[in-house]
Amino acid sequence: MKQRLAVALPLVVIVAGCGTSGAGADLDGTAGAESSQTQPVEPQALTDPFFEYDRPAEHEVVSERVTVPTRDDHAISCELLRPDTDGEFPGIVYEYTAYADTAEDFAKDARYFVQRGYSALICQARGSGESEGELDPFGPQEQADNVDVIEWLAAQEHSTGKIGQMGLSYGGHTSLLAAVNQPPHLEAIIPINGLSDWYENTIYRGGIYSPRIGDWQRAVAPQTLETYADNPLHNDFWDDRSVASRWDRLDVPVLEINGWYDRYRDGMVKNHAAQPESVWMVSGPWEHGYPQDQEEPFDVGAYLAWWDHWLLDDDDAPLPQAKITSFELPGGGTGAGWTQFDEWPSSEVADTSYWLDDEGRLSTDAGAEGTLTYAVNTSEDASSDDEQIIAATEPLSEDLVVAGNIQAEIAATFSSDDGALAVIVEDVDESGEATRVTEGWLRASHRDGHEELSPVEPGEEYRMTVDVWPTHYRFAEGHSLQIRIASDDYPEIESSAPAGDVDIRTGGRGSTIHVPILAD
Repeated sequence: MKQRLAVALPLVVIVAGCGTSGAGADLDGTAGAESSQTQPVEPQALTDPFFEYDRPAEHEVVSERVTVPTRDDHAISCELLRPDTDGEFPGIVYEYTAYADTAEDFAKDARYFVQRGYSALICQARGSGESEGELDPFGPQEQADNVDVIEWLAAQEHSTGKIGQMGLSYGGHTSLLAAVNQPPHLEAIIPINGLSDWYENTIYRGGIYSPRIGDWQRAVAPQTLETYADNPLHNDFWDDRSVASRWDRLDVPVLEINGWYDRYRDGMVKNHAAQPESVWMVSGPWEHGYPQDQEEPFDVGAYLAWWDHWLLDDDDAPLPQAKITSFELPGGGTGAGWTQFDEWPSSEVADTSYWLDDEGRLSTDAGAEGTLTYAVNTSEDASSDDEQIIAATEPLSEDLVVAGNIQAEIAATFSSDDGALAVIVEDVDESGEATRVTEGWLRASHRDGHEELSPVEPGEEYRMTVDVWPTHYRFAEGHSLQIRIASDDYPEIESSAPAGDVDIRTGGRGSTIHVPILAD
């Protein structure tokens, strides 16, 4: 029987171009695998045995409230679920979050694993629910507490000493942070919609504050409205909350569950790129939330296979047949559907460069040099025609599959002492209807990195690279790939660029879009 993980977390997210999310609160040693291969695995419709794994329930479930002591004598409030029989069982920190009102739902979902021979712990982070102290999302104290919880579970008389951790959104990030802290008894993790860098993925995207996270801050951790604003550059404060700053320590087996419509997909992809040997990734046509509640779901038996393999040392429990299992968007009966690769980006991907010309077209021919100008939109309303540049390819003569991060190299001149670039990629059908595919952002003064500001001289041209977030998307024959360049993309980024004009150079020495295209 299909199992369903259904949780309604406290903040519903609108994902640009994708509608409202399903379940999910927004946050707003190596794995022993073979080395990356150079050829894609044959396309599959999720017939990989990993996604079909299951085994019968064997146990009834008992539960109790426990308080887990931390090294500084605080107490973390948790619910412990375990089989009703004597014996030693591996443990799963099923969720470690600040969302106490979802603990009951998490406990219901965790029963599936407990019935099959695991203990499970659902914990409320320090300063949330019944846990003592002050909440500091993903801060050093919270990470230390998480390590203490893992080691406490490993030390229980009913434990084998092998512990895993999993979680959605907040719990996905705490799982990743737990891994880079390397608790002695943590064997593997499953982060769902996790992150790599709290600063870049969520708070200051391209160096620009994202208003989307404001409601979450006010509701969950209001003190961060001050602490985050006090740290507008990437510094030690953010390194302490980052997986990316410790990628070299992400060496336990990681099963990342990623959504191509999720707002944290860039961080999940970068985790794999940083540690391809230890990080597997499953990327589906999903918004923020559990895949089990969305289009193209898979059964939670896949998670069981992961735990059986790493926590029970069961060689008969399969791993995914390839490091990358990805659903090619947009779906709906078009495209390849589920495809597996041994690396991401695939070795079958080659960059194609499209130049922006002064007629507002994207072409593989550089063309003559020129300039296009738009005014900065400082409002929260959508950009008008004179507040953006729109450029598109000719209708495609054959399908084009983008698989990776598009890089937009923009030659821009600002009339003010700073500026912002938003690059939005769209799919335009034969009727002219445009569908957002992906996007990227960059503040001009952050063009050389987020650690310190690079001054912007009005009237001086700067060549800046905007990293457009990854996708796996098929543009159909007859459609066009279109970009919009503007200074705003509210509410993805705040409309904080100084008023004025922006000149974009076109032609051979001008602006170029580098598109990773998958051989079909």
